[in-house]
Amino acid sequence: MASFKITGDRRLKGEIVPQGAKNEALQIICAVLLTKEPVTIHNIPNIRDVNQLINLLGDLGVRRTRLSDTSIRFEASEINLDYLESDSYRQKAAALRGSVMLLGPMLARFRKGRIPRPGGDKIGRRRLDTHFLGFEKLGATFSYDEEDGGFYKVDATNLKGTYMLLDEASVTGTANVLMAAVMAEGTTTIYNAACEPYLQQLCKMLNRMGAKISGIASNLLVVEGVSELNGTEHTMLPDMIEIGSFIGLAAMTQSEITIKNCQIPQLGIIPDVFKRLGIQMEFHGDDIFIPAQERYRIENYLDGSTLSVADAPWPGFTPDLLSIILVTATQAQGTVLVHQKMFESRLFFVDKLIEMGAQIILCDPHRATVIGHNRETQLRGIRMTSPDIRAGVALLIAAMSARGVSIIDNIEQIDRGYQNIDTRLNAIGAEIVRL
Repeated sequence: MASFKITGDRRLKGEIVPQGAKNEALQIICAVLLTKEPVTIHNIPNIRDVNQLINLLGDLGVRRTRLSDTSIRFEASEINLDYLESDSYRQKAAALRGSVMLLGPMLARFRKGRIPRPGGDKIGRRRLDTHFLGFEKLGATFSYDEEDGGFYKVDATNLKGTYMLLDEASVTGTANVLMAAVMAEGTTTIYNAACEPYLQQLCKMLNRMGAKISGIASNLLVVEGVSELNGTEHTMLPDMIEIGSFIGLAAMTQSEITIKNCQIPQLGIIPDVFKRLGIQMEFHGDDIFIPAQERYRIENYLDGSTLSVADAPWPGFTPDLLSIILVTATQAQGTVLVHQKMFESRLFFVDKLIEMGAQIILCDPHRATVIGHNRETQLRGIRMTSPDIRAGVALLIAAMSARGVSIIDNIEQIDRGYQNIDTRLNAIGAEIVRL
């Protein structure tokens, strides 16, 4: 298990380029299974989850040609379905939550699929019902065999279009069902669909491949099934979660940072939420400039009551940035209630921030009240463990702003979602050592 040793209280200065979007990459890369023809993907992030998925596709028989550090050409002309029965597949797929995204393309093209119970973050229940209920609506049948290594087996011999109302606006659930529906017989109507930019990207890519999807960017998708799909070329968006993390980092460390190539129109309300914490920013073309700020003040509502920041389906605020909002508020002037509605365990990392000196009241598994220090008291360095990707980066931001030295263990969680984060931050003035 690797660790970061962080010497805090360093002011950063310079430019940083966000990686390709992790949450887009996992579904876009799985979509290469839908066609025999080559698919070229650009701006692929070099992170653990994505690399493991690419390797898993290679084990399935997908040919991969690396064109540059961030571009790969995939060709899934010869897929070894027998590999789905192997212990190697069970172990690799079970260690990667994103492996569930293989099911939709496999059902569409091969009319069957097999997946072990996936792993991933330890942030409470992350059910797969939306995926399987959608597949069932399309005519697939599935079974779960505990004795057979804990595999979900899916038979989609009679995959037919239908109307469905998703039980939640799940991004991965929508993407998975959508990929199955593009080659189902007839028309599929998906209501309560997720409409995040990453899902819009997938829809546009599939249409370029020959799919017939309408309603893109809305919560009602209509899919006319086709018999086959063609190859294409696709460039992924920059990672909005990393962009938000850098905004919070700049404020916490009183740093002057320019975040390059952000595709600002695709960020939705993310910049506005950070502005409500009092963080100044300027848009220079597609770049976000964060000036060094001695202090920043949290807004109140018009009646003077405490600001509340909560996650919501797009175009609401993404739950993946609530951890960053929470840690950034610890040095603000004012109070904010952070309400994490989706995952019941995602706020439990606040005990480490409290140990560092933050003033946080954990109201229940979903809500935390942060009383900002207004720079009057500095956080102190401690030893801690990263429980998941987003909490791990929130702890990293806290450590970089703290007095003294901090150690963060289990940084493999951070590496799952952030590409060479130590090297990139050290290049603009951080002091992070990988142990």
